Amino acid sequence: MMESSDGSQTASRAAWSPEEFERQLRAKETGYHTHHPFHVMMNEGRLNPDQIRGWVANRFYYQASIPMKDGAILSNCPDREVRRAWLRRILDQDGSAGEEGGIEAWIRLGEACGIDRAELVAFKHVLPGVRFAVDAYVNFARTRPWREAVCSSLTEMFAPQAHRDRLANWPRHYSWVKPEGLQYFQMRLSQARRDVDDGLRITLASFITRELQERAIEILQFKLDVLWSLLDAVQLEYCK
Repeated sequence: MMESSDGSQTASRAAWSPEEFERQLRAKETGYHTHHPFHVMMNEGRLNPDQIRGWVANRFYYQASIPMKDGAILSNCPDREVRRAWLRRILDQDGSAGEEGGIEAWIRLGEACGIDRAELVAFKHVLPGVRFAVDAYVNFARTRPWREAVCSSLTEMFAPQAHRDRLANWPRHYSWVKPEGLQYFQMRLSQARRDVDDGLRITLASFITRELQERAIEILQFKLDVLWSLLDAVQLEYCK
């Protein structure tokens, strides 16, 4: 037992075991954006070309912001080994010698859907709600402790299935999209698994009290809300 500020006795809450903590984190999958009505329609083949292009164009703003988010984590992190491992995420997106990277792969997805490259990279079609949500996420990574920003990346736990679903469903439902545009989803299958291993290891080792573990759950929920809000804005605009 422990004494509260008013002198009453309250039961202290034990920290979750690492296994239970991970289970609690993974249980948040039910709020992942793949369950959003717009994404469900996408997987079921119920979107028209303009709606697909609207999603691709707006999601690109998120994709293009990922290196800035990861750069913010690096700038706040004093641990050299963590920085060395985390740097791979920026290279995955921005590319390096001989590797185009995820941003270029997403641009090719846009082109495969019929979106002009110049319009895509200029964020010409980005909605205010999408911009607000993504900017809030980047700002979180800039202003919060680096371990919290790492925890926010754990929505990657749920991403591989989303990529597998798109690889399976898009050629069947959206045959008008050129096949080479699906490269991004393919490349992220292995990258996401690696990223999850890094982020989960840091989170499990850093959030070791029950209070901190519950804070981690709140952080993960914030990131889930960012992704959900992005689709809210897209659905509002393109499903009138």
